[in-house]
Amino acid sequence: MKKAFPLNKVYSLLESGPVIMVSTAWKNKQNVMTMSWHSMIDFNPPLVGCVISDQSLTFKMIKASKECVINIPTKELAGKAIGCGNVSGTKVDKFASFKLTPVKGSAVKAPLVKECYASLECKLHDARLASKYNLFIFRVLKAWVDPAKKHPATFHHRGGPSFFIAGKSVKLGKKL
Repeated sequence: MKKAFPLNKVYSLLESGPVIMVSTAWKNKQNVMTMSWHSMIDFNPPLVGCVISDQSLTFKMIKASKECVINIPTKELAGKAIGCGNVSGTKVDKFASFKLTPVKGSAVKAPLVKECYASLECKLHDARLASKYNLFIFRVLKAWVDPAKKHPATFHHRGGPSFFIAGKSVKLGKKL
């Protein structure tokens, strides 16, 4: 029999997308922030929604630059990604502190994170819900993946200190 579940933990039931690292650039400053509240919004053009705290440097940099790069790390980068998520870019140069390599993109000024297996160069598509819900919708302009990683082991936040690592890929039959 099911039992009541705390409403403030509902996100842990729904969050299944990989932890991402959002990189930004504005006025000769670069930053990278770790987050897990994101979702695909549309397929063509690819639109991604991200909830980013209005207290963060990333929020301010996106509002100013209207762009970012969504980088997808694998489990090998989990320690660095979690570290980036626990410090403020206003106090720390996260690229230097966590030995991450910024790489020039082709569609936006925000850097790609070289160590991540995939990077999505994005322009801000819609910020109407940013003031009320901290929700930005980005349009992916260019996507990059490391072809050497056939089945990347991404990591996924389950709330608090809990994560899971993506497992074996399987085919379940008919398309959804």
